Amino acid sequence: MTSSDAPSELGTSSYSGAQDRTDPARVGVRIWLKLVLILVSWVLIVAGSLGWNLRQADRHRENLALETARSFFDLLVLTRHWNAQHGGVYAPITQDTQPNPYLKDPRREIPVTDDLTLTKINPAFMTRQLAELAAEGKGVQFRITSLKPIRPANHALPWEAEALRAFEDGAEEWGQLFKAGDQWGYRYMAPLITERPCLKCHEDQGYALGDVRGGISVVLPALLPVPVAALVGSHLSIALAGILVILVMGRLLARAYDRLRRQAVFDALTSIPNRRFFIEQLVHELRRGRRERMPLSLLICDIDYFKGYNDTFGHQAGDRCLCAVAELLRDSLHRGSDFCARYGGEEFVVVLPNTDLAGAVRIGEQIREAIAGLGIRHPASPHGVVTISIGVADDVAGEHDHEELIHRADEALYRAKELGRDRVEVHGSGLAAAVRNGPHSQRPDGAGSDAKPDGDSFALPGGR
Repeated sequence: MTSSDAPSELGTSSYSGAQDRTDPARVGVRIWLKLVLILVSWVLIVAGSLGWNLRQADRHRENLALETARSFFDLLVLTRHWNAQHGGVYAPITQDTQPNPYLKDPRREIPVTDDLTLTKINPAFMTRQLAELAAEGKGVQFRITSLKPIRPANHALPWEAEALRAFEDGAEEWGQLFKAGDQWGYRYMAPLITERPCLKCHEDQGYALGDVRGGISVVLPALLPVPVAALVGSHLSIALAGILVILVMGRLLARAYDRLRRQAVFDALTSIPNRRFFIEQLVHELRRGRRERMPLSLLICDIDYFKGYNDTFGHQAGDRCLCAVAELLRDSLHRGSDFCARYGGEEFVVVLPNTDLAGAVRIGEQIREAIAGLGIRHPASPHGVVTISIGVADDVAGEHDHEELIHRADEALYRAKELGRDRVEVHGSGLAAAVRNGPHSQRPDGAGSDAKPDGDSFALPGGR
């Protein structure tokens, strides 16, 4: 046995079920969780983009270095071909240009005058002299080398030897980034293929036409740095702009979503739950009652002579009357599980879980008396003020579905209308024992009732 005015752990809002489903805090939490997921996804996308762009910038720098070194190598090879086509070129012997001791050629030196002697410069000697000139600067460095050099100073460095062995295995070129201190550079090497003019000097080393006899290494000592700061800054700006847009749009969407959910659950005029929520919540409470073996009572309320009220005062006054009745219904319920809703037009419903029929009758009487006590003038009513008729039905042990329970409460309301309005009418024989103890007995702890059975229904007339 329970009492609706007994202490309850469920709260005090008469429409907490609807509030639970449209509570801005709960709805906000769900939306913000989704926003957090979107924000995390956005940050991951931007971070992925940053990583990809940094990688692409690094690849672009490496490709640019490769193309630069390749072009430099091709230019050196072109110069060597020109030299070889002319069988070598002659230059005056000077302090910096001495005869090549490794060149076996009877015409290596040609005296012109007593003061002028020319020495022959073959492709290898020319390449070495150009490399020495380049070494005096800080730009591109290069050198000719081989695994079997004629000139010992042309021996291969470890990385050059690795490249030369790769050429012997079929590689066409070789390149790699390297770091010297804080500066990145690039090493490149391509093979020198033995051609017919080359055999004059290299045939006795065992080289044949088409063999790899060596290579030219090109070193770019300083590459342009990857614009890390610029990329990070731009992506950070994009990320912050995106976050701002997501937050603003999320706030707007949250407001719109909240409005839509409230429109789906709350009546726009009276701000109490609407018929849709009532049906869903009634089904839920009936199922819960069956599981927990708890009674449930339903009240259907109808404002008496409301059409006459509208005809007398107009629809705006009628709307204000509906709002006043809705507010009173909401304030009349004190447990979190109890709730009221607008059923349609001037009809309202009150759902009282864990409440037996006697308790529901008492609540109904309190509501009826409170509505009359508002003293809202109603010239079209015999009572002179706005009153309400109430039909009550209960479900004790899951005997009825929601449609049958509504039908039974509606029949009780119809009977209340037939018997003069401004009264509480109860459906079913289940009230017989409850109403014997007095008209204001609500739930089994009441004090008695003067109501008398009349067929299947029992009326508790108003005291007017």
